[in-house]
Amino acid sequence: MDTTLGYLRESLSNHLEHDMGQRIYKKITSQRYDNEEEFVRHLDEREAAFLNAVLEHEMKYALNEQDHQRTRELNEVYELLF
Repeated sequence: MDTTLGYLRESLSNHLEHDMGQRIYKKITSQRYDNEEEFVRHLDEREAAFLNAVLEHEMKYALNEQDHQRTRELNEVYELLF
């Protein structure tokens, strides 16, 4: 699995209490994506909106923890959502 997708999967695991979080997590774990761009192209509008909110939260957390690698990796996906 792509490193960026690995970070994304881990971040999504923190949001499985939401049906949409479970849906996206299942998508990322059950299908093979070569990279984050391919994954983002397979999201519908509602999934992309939810993931956008998740990434904002997760990137703030990573910045507070001074985890710059995680912040960069998650930001790659975040930028693709626009």
